Amino acid sequence: MTADLPNVLIPDTALSVAGLTDYLRLLLEQDEQLRQIWVTGEVSSANHHRSGLFFTLQDTNGTAAIKCVIWNSQLTKLAQIPVAGEQLIILGSIRLYPQRGEYQLTVWQALPAGAGLQALRYQQLKKRLEAEGLFDPQNKRSLPIHPQIIAVVTSPTAAAWGDIQKTLKHRYPGLQVLFSPATVQGDLAPASIVKAIERVEKDGRAEVLILSRGGGAVEELACFNDERVVRAVANCPIPVISGIGHQRDESLADLVADVCVHTPTAAAERVVPALSELYNQHRQRVVALQEVVRESGEVAENQLQGLKNRLRRLRLDRQVQQEVQKISWKRQQLLQVTMGKSQQASQHLEMLRQKLASIDPKAVLRRGYAVVRQENGAIARSASELIIGQDLVVQLGQGEVKVKVVEVN
Repeated sequence: MTADLPNVLIPDTALSVAGLTDYLRLLLEQDEQLRQIWVTGEVSSANHHRSGLFFTLQDTNGTAAIKCVIWNSQLTKLAQIPVAGEQLIILGSIRLYPQRGEYQLTVWQALPAGAGLQALRYQQLKKRLEAEGLFDPQNKRSLPIHPQIIAVVTSPTAAAWGDIQKTLKHRYPGLQVLFSPATVQGDLAPASIVKAIERVEKDGRAEVLILSRGGGAVEELACFNDERVVRAVANCPIPVISGIGHQRDESLADLVADVCVHTPTAAAERVVPALSELYNQHRQRVVALQEVVRESGEVAENQLQGLKNRLRRLRLDRQVQQEVQKISWKRQQLLQVTMGKSQQASQHLEMLRQKLASIDPKAVLRRGYAVVRQENGAIARSASELIIGQDLVVQLGQGEVKVKVVEVN
């Protein structure tokens, strides 16, 4: 069973959304003052579409803004075409669009009112920072080729964070991403962005930092022209790549960043290479290396064939055979000379042997002679050298005898 719903009395004056919107539209569009009203303000953004020129007009202090449109049929009648940063006096009427529940100013005329205060402040700050060298291209650092850890500073609820995550995961799976959340719109945004960058610096792991925000009107991106944010980017110890909005004009944070692109997705694509592209490059290098090796092999083969042809023309086998014959002939000559020298040496040796034999005292002894030696070994050559009783040694052809002198004649 279900509990009975309490009775609710719906007054007869209740309106539908369309009824309420139509009521408000009649109030605005039938008001005599709003049907033709002059408004002064600064143009913060301007975009051309097929139907006309759409722009935002805001107070110089940025506290209030209104959307405006100039249809193409009215553009040529304007005294001044709205340009971002200019101060204008606008003549128009209020119109409400039920489908969006929004109202805007349909412009009939635009008159110049001097440069906008915000644009003037922007230019003054830009010139001062430029004089300090914060935008100097020589101070730009190159991004790491293959970072392993990157940091992202953006809003956790913005589509930019989702786009960056999707792009990084698709291009470089396994990459470690450090997310430092920040408010990227409104008065609190500058301080929030500075703190987010400081968290990345204190962590110390990231090799590169992405500062990002999705598209929006110029007044919504004003925080990226704040001096605190610009100096935080300039003083960041790691390279910074900015991907802020889709606006044609660059913010001061874009100018001071090391690399500037115009969308969060482009920033993610720039910060890491695509693995598919790296693989294709690797395959191209492999193919190129194989081609170089093949060409080198062909060159070497041609050189080898050329050497073979030269060898055939030189007939080295015949030259080798001739050299072998020369060596064989010289060997025979050497043997002949050696044998001749050996025979001469043998003959000379035999002659010396015969001479030695002829003067060999033993040979004389063998013929019946004897050698008489004194006790000191000296040969007794004369009897006058001997004395009676002296011992002598007589060497015969075979053996020796000892004798004593008994008489000297």
